Amino acid sequence: MTLESPAGTAAGGPLTFDALVERARGLVRDGRRAVLGIVGAPAAGKTTLAEELVAAIAADGPADWVAHVPMDGFHLADAELERLGNRDRKGAPDTFDALGYAALLRRLHEDTDDIIYAPGFERVIEQPIAGAIPVPRAARLIVSEGNYLLVDDDRWSRVRPLLDEVWYADLDDETRLHRLIDRHRRFGKDESAAVAWATGTDERNAAVITATRERADLIVPATLIHAIGTPPPPIG
Repeated sequence: MTLESPAGTAAGGPLTFDALVERARGLVRDGRRAVLGIVGAPAAGKTTLAEELVAAIAADGPADWVAHVPMDGFHLADAELERLGNRDRKGAPDTFDALGYAALLRRLHEDTDDIIYAPGFERVIEQPIAGAIPVPRAARLIVSEGNYLLVDDDRWSRVRPLLDEVWYADLDDETRLHRLIDRHRRFGKDESAAVAWATGTDERNAAVITATRERADLIVPATLIHAIGTPPPPIG
């Protein structure tokens, strides 16, 4: 395994967004479907990176050759979290259906169905939505991002063998925390609740994710994720 440095350099020269696009395309060999995983702490830019990669690849056509299938659709519903007593830990590793996600990845690799429907996640209501993402048979590259793709426990360890590569979206903690608090505000939390959740539950989850960083095949610096923007001023 070769890791690119956080500065975005590699043995062959600087890492660029175009190089990421070519590397992602190159995962598909002999026409066989490939799945690229993108991992990172909350608000590190993994969804943005996935969307930018998919848009760039689709622009070169054919558009249905690439598909975006996030892991977030495998959040357990709030009703189930309440039954389990985990509602206040929503977003932790055990509040997802990891085995269901692995089953979807296996089905994608089997490549026998004309269309596969994956669940999505609606942030406005903070709930998973069944059958929200259609993946046509033509899709050869699947880009799937999520928090726990590299966690090595009894459930999540079944995911990594089903991903052809896993990239880690790297963003400094200060910028990431600002983005996370802003996200919680945009989706309905007041300022104090947004800060409390971002610095509490989210930070505990971030520590789990950060501990998996060295298992990634590639470290992608924030400078290559176009929509990250300029870091905000210090908190406080």
